[in-house]
Amino acid sequence: MTYDFLQHYWCFIVAFLGGLLVSMFFVQGINAVAHSLGYTEKSRRPIYNSIGRKWVLTFAILVMFGIAFFASFPMFFSVSFDAAYWLWAVLLFTFVLQLVSSEFQGKVKNPAIFQFFLTLNGYIGPILLGCLIATFFEGAGFIVEKSYVADASAATPVSIRWENAWHGLDDLANPWVLVFSVDIFFLSRILGILYLVNKLTDEEIRSNGYGRLIAAMIHFVVLFLIFFVHLLLKEGYAYNESGFIYMEQGKYLANFTHMWYLSVTLLAGLALVLYGTLKTVIDKTYLYGISPAGMGAILIVMSLMLFAMWNGTAFYPSSADLQSSLTIANSCGSEFTLRTMFYASLPVILCLVYGIYRWWAVSSKKLYKEENKEI
Repeated sequence: MTYDFLQHYWCFIVAFLGGLLVSMFFVQGINAVAHSLGYTEKSRRPIYNSIGRKWVLTFAILVMFGIAFFASFPMFFSVSFDAAYWLWAVLLFTFVLQLVSSEFQGKVKNPAIFQFFLTLNGYIGPILLGCLIATFFEGAGFIVEKSYVADASAATPVSIRWENAWHGLDDLANPWVLVFSVDIFFLSRILGILYLVNKLTDEEIRSNGYGRLIAAMIHFVVLFLIFFVHLLLKEGYAYNESGFIYMEQGKYLANFTHMWYLSVTLLAGLALVLYGTLKTVIDKTYLYGISPAGMGAILIVMSLMLFAMWNGTAFYPSSADLQSSLTIANSCGSEFTLRTMFYASLPVILCLVYGIYRWWAVSSKKLYKEENKEI
């Protein structure tokens, strides 16, 4: 195994975990649509019960995503958490709200405040995660002092700062970041409604979900196509063999054509999401749209992240200082670290497969309105 292979391998692992994380945001999608599907406290109860403790899986994958990025690309982890800390802080705070609210909303007589926090998590969570992914293409306002990086013996090995006091939240002011963020939000709504269609037997909730499913699908497809065309036409962040970073017109278009296998994966992911959604809307007896749509979400996000990381592309570009942009060459761990983690990742993959199986086993149970509990 060469150093280059290990770098690309860990790009793939990180991108796959990113896609898996977005697919697990069906929990946030449910939180966002619960009040529009259940008009009374009694009708909303099975919706929230259907989630159960599945937010634990979402949080676990978020942690795995962070650990994988930290171990394989420590410079990205340092820049993102050190400079864009407000963005991460708000995202993680919404998960804390979800944790507390999920535990208490079913144990108090008036759960309105806790359900409000769950709704807040359903909106803010997907939008902020989409913002983080969109910066892979649109850039972020950080500056890395290269002189510190070059001097390994320096007391402070790297100096990182943000160009303003917003520390990541300013990325949402970029309209293209906002387009992608809202697109991820609608994708989470699609997954959430499809999960409820599969999980619940309440025909009223299912009926309410079909109309909102169509609206979410239209918004998702339109916003995705707008952002996709924007990527094909915009300048991209490229770097040469010496590590010099420069702007290249049509860089992402070149990536889409050069890495055709990722283009196929991206289109396959989009087709799976559309198939799961349309078949659920057209055929009311089809209850398994969450399976193809969830797999499609993984493929879409994974492909997009790899388009931003492979083929000589700066995957975390700096809009404040072009040469501060991060690439897999200047931000990855040592060859020894990547090689050691490669062997350590093999049993982790088996554990992940087992975890997916257990999630499927638990999700195969239905939730009945009249019993209002999982059976």
